[in-house]
Amino acid sequence: MRLMARLLGFLFTIGTIIFLIGVAGVAGLVWHFSKDLPDYSQLQDYEPSVMTRVHAADGSLVGEYARERRLYLPIQAVPKLVINAFLAAEDKNFYEHGGVDFSGMARAALLYVENFGSDRRPQGASTITQQVAKNFLLTNQVSFARKIKEALLATRIERTYSKDKILELYLNEIYLGAGSYGIAAAALTYFDKSVNELTVAEAAYLAALPKMPGSLNPVRNHDRAIERRNYVVDRLFENGWISKADADKARKEPIEFVSHSNSAHRFAGEYFAEEVRRELLERYGEKKLYEGGLSVHTTLDPKIQVMARKAMVAGLAKYDEAQGYRGPVSKLDMAGDWGVKLADVKSLADVSPWRMAVVLQVSDQSARIGFQPARESTGALSPDREIGLIPLDGVKWAKAVAGPSRGRTPSSVAQVLQPGDVIYADPLYRDGKPVSGQYRLEQVPEVSGALVAMEPTTGRVLAMVGGFSFDQSQFNRATQAYRQPGSSFKPIVYAAALDNGYTPSSQELAAPIEIDMGPGAGVWRPENFSASENNLGPTTLRNALRLSLNTVTVRLAQDIGMPLISEYAKRFGIYDELPNYLSYSLGTGETTVMRMVTAYSMIANGGRRVKSTLIDRIQDRYGHTIFRHDSRECIGCDAAGNWHDQPEPQLIDHRQQVLDPMTDYQITEMMEGVVQSGTAMGMRDIGKPIAGKTGTTNQAKDVWFIGFSPDLVVGLYVGYDKPRSLGSGKQAQAAFIAVPIAHDFMKLALADKPATPFKVPAGIKLVRVDPKTGMRAGPAQSAIIEPFKPGTAPPDYYSEMGDDDPDRRSLPPDAGPVMHGLY
Repeated sequence: MRLMARLLGFLFTIGTIIFLIGVAGVAGLVWHFSKDLPDYSQLQDYEPSVMTRVHAADGSLVGEYARERRLYLPIQAVPKLVINAFLAAEDKNFYEHGGVDFSGMARAALLYVENFGSDRRPQGASTITQQVAKNFLLTNQVSFARKIKEALLATRIERTYSKDKILELYLNEIYLGAGSYGIAAAALTYFDKSVNELTVAEAAYLAALPKMPGSLNPVRNHDRAIERRNYVVDRLFENGWISKADADKARKEPIEFVSHSNSAHRFAGEYFAEEVRRELLERYGEKKLYEGGLSVHTTLDPKIQVMARKAMVAGLAKYDEAQGYRGPVSKLDMAGDWGVKLADVKSLADVSPWRMAVVLQVSDQSARIGFQPARESTGALSPDREIGLIPLDGVKWAKAVAGPSRGRTPSSVAQVLQPGDVIYADPLYRDGKPVSGQYRLEQVPEVSGALVAMEPTTGRVLAMVGGFSFDQSQFNRATQAYRQPGSSFKPIVYAAALDNGYTPSSQELAAPIEIDMGPGAGVWRPENFSASENNLGPTTLRNALRLSLNTVTVRLAQDIGMPLISEYAKRFGIYDELPNYLSYSLGTGETTVMRMVTAYSMIANGGRRVKSTLIDRIQDRYGHTIFRHDSRECIGCDAAGNWHDQPEPQLIDHRQQVLDPMTDYQITEMMEGVVQSGTAMGMRDIGKPIAGKTGTTNQAKDVWFIGFSPDLVVGLYVGYDKPRSLGSGKQAQAAFIAVPIAHDFMKLALADKPATPFKVPAGIKLVRVDPKTGMRAGPAQSAIIEPFKPGTAPPDYYSEMGDDDPDRRSLPPDAGPVMHGLY
């Protein structure tokens, strides 16, 4: 017994020593690995990289910009179903353990011993807290050292942060494949849903992804994806978090991805979205744009944008077709599967409903075509082959641009198309209805242009078209292309004159004029478009603008001086500086569509300054507004409670008055005359008050129209990127190219707007005058109503005198129009 007692004592002593050595060893390991542990307190101030989202005026998503696609959701906003799905898949005892699952670690260690020496990756037993420690503070290196650090960090994190905070960090940081970080971004990427819209099956699929996000694609690895998804469904049911009926339904549900568009493609607003991106980059820098989680509320009106895109594309295509058919996009060898070869040809993705096709067979009356096959979500080419037919009337427009048949309308399809031709085709319409299975030959225009639609009172850009196709060229011709505005600049010249003593009834001489350009520069002889307009004699400013007479404009610029015109051009933001050459009065300086539209918006806004904007408001990741475009002061807008006869809220507008309101109304009325009976008569049948001006540059290299109603300002130009003439004669003028595009757009955009007349400012005197002479009209005489400032209305008589006549200097202030430029 004594020997047994000694043996037990010895064993106890040895055991105690071994235990103490073990404890010391563990303490030493803890001390060793604790020395260089990352600072876990940084999780308190964690600000993840969050994507910037851009929205249209109606809240629709326009674009997303990010290095990591992530939307941060507080745990309170995550549905219980989604939380339970991730707990079932990753850590069902999350709310019970202290950060480390020791039984799980033991199982992982046992499997490691069993698989030692094999190529199989060791099985992890990390809790959600350990995964937070690894994802935020450690690396993905597979080692015991990392696991020890992970466990140490997990226990410290558990003591510092609440379970909900840890889970919030995990659900927002975890990578779930397809470039998506966090559950909110993944729900959008895979199912185009917010997390609170996810079904049991969808939530279970997302919860299955953290372990192997790259291996659970339901197309490439369908069976594996379904198996893992159903495993999570089973765990949900076993834990009592869903009913048996819900589990059975979820297991049978297929995994169907809904493509989530993160661009403005759906609104044809790619140019708009890219312009917003550039502005954000310039304003806040790259890090804030791609990681700052900005919420950008833009001015884009999706409906108006679609109208603008449709009108501009149709107008460019119409002009281009009139020049003839230049031939196919490319040529294919038709041996073998034509679909595979056609799929390799780059097609424009933003010209829908146009589609790329290849000609299969041709006869005199039709051509059989095959459309470019679609690609499946895996990237594989679809085996389906869609066929269509182009009849003879689908190629009637395609006149040859060269050869013996140049300019002739084709009498057979075979004259235009040949097997192997790669083309674009569009559904064929007859009597306003699409013909099933039949298509029309289309051609990507060489000509381009731009269009901007703006709200005149605020400068909010409602629509922007920067070219025919963003996929073809990202160069934004609305903001980046500097072109000569031509005669669309003339209203600024006339406004300067009206603001400095002239009236719409003042007269200038419409006659040939010669300008000495200086030593060695020769003589400049500006001419009007039509030779018959060069000798019209004395002409009112209204008629000169209505007919766009160059000679009158140059004489007017001589009278008031180019420095004054330059100051007004700068005041309206058209040019930063304008040289003091008379030719610049005809719009020979270069500017952009955006600048011209902004200038006309100031006229439409009663002469008050307008600053163009694509952005209404920007919020940071916390919802704080960091930018707001509308700077007007609103008195009484924050009144609390119900209505008790208090004063109505008032908007106080402190913006600068760049043009006298009465002058502004006069030039508006004169431009309304351009639409009613001048170069922009094509706009007249819209049936709404519209003022505007056309512009055709020298040799018709660019054609413009800028116009406005009280509700909308529209500006556009059409021209080649490498400027060349659009043609000769009337058919190459703005009235025949630019005006129809503006007409088609404004007719749609203003369809639901009332026919509100332009507001007459206080002080304006409306007088009946002879439209030819500008003198007061008699009771039986045909007349127009002309606006005059106080003291400038014409008298009942008319006198023609030179400046050197002493009697003229003694005339009363309202002595009426003087024939400027006759002396």
